[in-house]
Amino acid sequence: MKTNFTLFLLSFAYIAFAQNGAPANPYYNGSNWTLTGMNLKNALETKITDTHTNLLSYSNVWDAAQATDLDPTDATNANVLLLYGFSSGICPAAAASDNDHRRRDKFSNGGGTSCQWNREHVFAKGLGTPTLDDGGSSDAGEDAHHLRACDVDRNNNRGSLKFISGSGNSTATNGGWYPGDEWKGDVARMIMYMYLRYPSQCLPKNVGIGTVVATDTNMIQLFLQWNAEDPVSLYEDNRNTYHGNTSNSFAQGNRNPFIDNPYLATLIWGGPVAQNRWPTTILETATFATLENSLVYPNPTTNNEIMVEAPLNITSFSIFNIGGQLIMELKNPEKLQNNAYKIGNIPSGFYFLKINSEQNSTTKKITVH
Repeated sequence: MKTNFTLFLLSFAYIAFAQNGAPANPYYNGSNWTLTGMNLKNALETKITDTHTNLLSYSNVWDAAQATDLDPTDATNANVLLLYGFSSGICPAAAASDNDHRRRDKFSNGGGTSCQWNREHVFAKGLGTPTLDDGGSSDAGEDAHHLRACDVDRNNNRGSLKFISGSGNSTATNGGWYPGDEWKGDVARMIMYMYLRYPSQCLPKNVGIGTVVATDTNMIQLFLQWNAEDPVSLYEDNRNTYHGNTSNSFAQGNRNPFIDNPYLATLIWGGPVAQNRWPTTILETATFATLENSLVYPNPTTNNEIMVEAPLNITSFSIFNIGGQLIMELKNPEKLQNNAYKIGNIPSGFYFLKINSEQNSTTKKITVH
C-alpha cells in the first residue's frame, strides 16, 4: 500500500519504526535468518502456525477489523480503511451507491446495502482447495490476516475474480480483478501469508493469473512483483502488530512475516528484489542467489558430457529434448571442485538442461555432437 500516512500518535510512530532494522521481538526469537528458499518457507510456515493460538470465529472478525483496519490518519479512530477503495470521501447516508470510497465509519458494517462495509475474503472462498468455510470450525475462512474491511458493492464487484495485472484504481479487467495501485502490495502479502498458513488449501496460482515461479509452481510471479512495487504501509503494520499481541481481545497471536519484511519473499521465491526492512539482520549485500549465472561448458560438447558450475547447491539436473520429453534425470549429483558438476553419457542432439536447487531453477540450451 503506497500511501504514506501522517503519524498522529506517538504509539503509531513507534510501531512504524520498530519494524525497520530488526525483526519484531520476541516473536522471531530463535529464527534462523541464514535460511533461503523452501527451507525458509517451511520455517516461517511452522512459526505462523504454532503461534496462531486464538482461532477467531467469523463474527469475531467484525470486532477485530474495527480495531485493526482503522485509518491511521484519523486521530478519532472513527473510520476504517476500505480495501480496493480510492476516493477520499466518506459515504453520505443519503447516497444510493458509493463503492469507491476508501474509508467509512467503523460501525457502518454488517449489512448488504450500499454505504456499508463487510468482510472481504482476499483469498476468495471458492478458490480454495477445498473451498474456505466461514461458518463452523475456525480455519482459513476466518483467518483475519486476509479478511479486510471492504465496501459492500466493491466486494460484490470483485466476487471470486482472480487477481490480474493492471494499473490505476481497482477494477475488473480482462476476466480478472486488479486491486488498485494502493492495495496490490497488501494483497500480495496476504496471499503469501495464506499460502504458508494453509499450504495445500490456499495456493497462490489458484487466486491469481500469471506465470508460475520455476522453483515453486504454486506461486506466481505477479504477487512477487506487487510485493516489491508496493511497500508496506503503517496501516499494514498496525494490523500485524495487533494480531501478534495476544493481550489484544481479538488477536490471533501470529504475524504476517511478509509485512514485517517483504524481502523474505525474495529470499524464498526470488523475483524482483523487495524492500529489506531488516538490513542489520539480513544484509542487503546477501542478495538472492540465482542459477541464471550458472556456467555450462563446453557447449557445444563433443564427448557426450558437460560441466556445470553453479552458485547454489544443486538438487537435480533434468535434460529434455526439443519436444519436451525427459531424456535424463540426475538427482542429488556429486559436487566436484569449484562448485562444478559433471553430467556424462548424454546422447547426441539438441536439449534443454534444467538446473534445480532448493531456492530456484534455470534452463540452459545445450548441444551434444
